[in-house]
Amino acid sequence: MEIDKSIRKYALMNAVEYKGKANPGAVIGKILSEHPESKDNMKAVSMQINKIIKEVNAMTLDAQTKELLRLVPDHFESEKQKKDKRKEDRKELPELKNAVMGHVLTRIAPEPSKYNHLGHAVSFLINYMYAQKYQGKCILRFEDTNPDKSTQEYADAMQSDVLEYLDIKADKTVHVSDHIDKYYEFGQRLITEGKAYSCTCTSEEISAKRRDMLDCKCRSKSIKEVQKDWEEMKKGKMKAEAMTLRLKIDMAHKNAVMRDPVIFRLCYSPHYRQGTKYKVWPMYDFENAIEEGSMGITHVFRSNEFESRIELQDYIRGLFSLPNPEIRQYARFNITGAVTQGREIRKLIESGDYLGWDDPRLVTLRALKRRGIVKEAFYELTKVIGMSKSSHTLDFSVIASINRKLLDEKAFRFFFIPDYQEVTVKGAKENAVELDLHPTVHEGGRKFKTKDKFYLSKADLAEIKDGEMVRLMDCLNTVKKGNDYLFDSFDIDTFRKKGSKRIIHWLPKDDTIVNVEILMPDNTITKGYAEGTVKILEEGDVVQFERYGFCRLDAKSKDKLVFWYTHK
Repeated sequence: MEIDKSIRKYALMNAVEYKGKANPGAVIGKILSEHPESKDNMKAVSMQINKIIKEVNAMTLDAQTKELLRLVPDHFESEKQKKDKRKEDRKELPELKNAVMGHVLTRIAPEPSKYNHLGHAVSFLINYMYAQKYQGKCILRFEDTNPDKSTQEYADAMQSDVLEYLDIKADKTVHVSDHIDKYYEFGQRLITEGKAYSCTCTSEEISAKRRDMLDCKCRSKSIKEVQKDWEEMKKGKMKAEAMTLRLKIDMAHKNAVMRDPVIFRLCYSPHYRQGTKYKVWPMYDFENAIEEGSMGITHVFRSNEFESRIELQDYIRGLFSLPNPEIRQYARFNITGAVTQGREIRKLIESGDYLGWDDPRLVTLRALKRRGIVKEAFYELTKVIGMSKSSHTLDFSVIASINRKLLDEKAFRFFFIPDYQEVTVKGAKENAVELDLHPTVHEGGRKFKTKDKFYLSKADLAEIKDGEMVRLMDCLNTVKKGNDYLFDSFDIDTFRKKGSKRIIHWLPKDDTIVNVEILMPDNTITKGYAEGTVKILEEGDVVQFERYGFCRLDAKSKDKLVFWYTHK
């Protein structure tokens, strides 16, 4: 029977995959998919599956493998191809629902009230990369409707830290604060239609009423009263926070967000762009909903912490017959191992404990850039975790792991000796040594002239035993005798024949070596010497100091080179 052959094939596949033991449940699923008619006779089919699995499980794993290859000769190659495809697919963002090539419009919507960090970068890139994936467009929209928090400093940081560093090319840049007159028109429509009311309750009173599902005392105001309050608000003739404009929905709604939300508030603080022109400012949900709809944003990507707000924003757009975007949510990124709250960071900077917003202990984008994280690492990270429904914990080690693989492919290699000691290799003759700048992509380029005097690491010297042969990498072999180091030979074959294994880095003691300082992740400074070839580097280059770590050249002067430690 054809179905028997299928049962045996899938039983063997499952057995070979799981150390010789096939599982009936796994086989039933395959059979139902390949032979849907078997559903009509499941009892008999199940009995047959159990019978064949019993036979297969009685075989040795070797016998199972041989029979499987007789039935499906290309099984292992086919499985490898499937596995490779799944692995490759995971490197790309998943396909979008209702996405039309060339017509996807996304947005990056930061509030210019902070310096952006690692988590923000992933969020921004999800929106940007999807626009690119579908040959669409991406708008940069500054949601700067909170005069108390939005500043030019943070808007400028967005330009340098995000757009330039991550190479995000927005198709259009918008400041929501430039649209306040439009928001006033929308607010006026709601008042005229009796869908909004002015409220004098404090924020605490509003929260209490919403929690208890009780109507506010201001809800019954006439349109005329609300209109008067609205005009007074816009003129700035009321005490700050003494009046808000609320949307009239339902105070007994099951979604608390829908219980007459505040859509406008008073704020007399000068705005970094608008000055004191406006006194009434839209709240996040109102502003966000209208911007998405009026811009025609097709897809919105954001963390699931905003899930309860989707209903409200859809409702607001419906009031003005604006289209709803397709909303895709992903798990929130939890940033650990570094301070991320702007207030806390600013205090640390002002106290002198931190160097600035690029302090090496931070995961702000400007700190990561200065440490040597390349832009490609953020794109790779976004592909890996971008639309995952599972929460992710992000810290420096996550981005460092990806960055390491990228740097390893191109970063020049150099010798650096931090805690050095002068050593004379007695009997060593003059020697010319040329090493590769990179083991696979750049041959040669590092030229040395050596004789008998070297700088070696104190840590390496402390581990060398008396009588042991040591190789100075690609240079010479020396043997320790008491407190002396004696020249033995130049070639590596002699070193190997002796069964020696210790290979260490070195620098010639001459005037070619360079003073180097490295700012470490804990904000301490490590000093030492590096080979003279490092003089070819330009500020911003990231290199690998062999057996030490990757470092980015931060400053270059006649007397020394200053690096920032990137990671191992």
